[in-house]
Amino acid sequence: VDQAAAAVASTPLDAKINDLTETRKKLIEGKFKDKHFVWASVLLASGVTFSIEGGLNTWMRTGKLFPGPHLFAGAGMTAMWAIAAALTPAMQKGNKLARDAHIALNGLTFLLFLWQVPTGLEIVGKVFQFTKWP
Repeated sequence: VDQAAAAVASTPLDAKINDLTETRKKLIEGKFKDKHFVWASVLLASGVTFSIEGGLNTWMRTGKLFPGPHLFAGAGMTAMWAIAAALTPAMQKGNKLARDAHIALNGLTFLLFLWQVPTGLEIVGKVFQFTKWP
């Protein structure tokens, strides 16, 4: 902290505020918000697209859907992505509850995704088994 800032920081609270202000400036320079927005947008767009494509692909190939854990988990993930994205305006206004809900929803979505991997691989195996290749 330079001498001008030290002169202003006459109390421990002022010193803490100055320190946090410097930390905030460094974080802003990292443009983490912009990077998060780009990657979240890609994830949201691709996740929703593949979620819908999976059901449509099954319907087009077999003429029916197979309700089960994989389908329901995928639908739940899609809904949670939409809800998490809808919380963005409230988070931008500083709403901590919206931020906490956004983080919790995305954490739960990630866990559901991990849980879906084995059933997804099982489905891919069945598709390869029953597909008539040219």
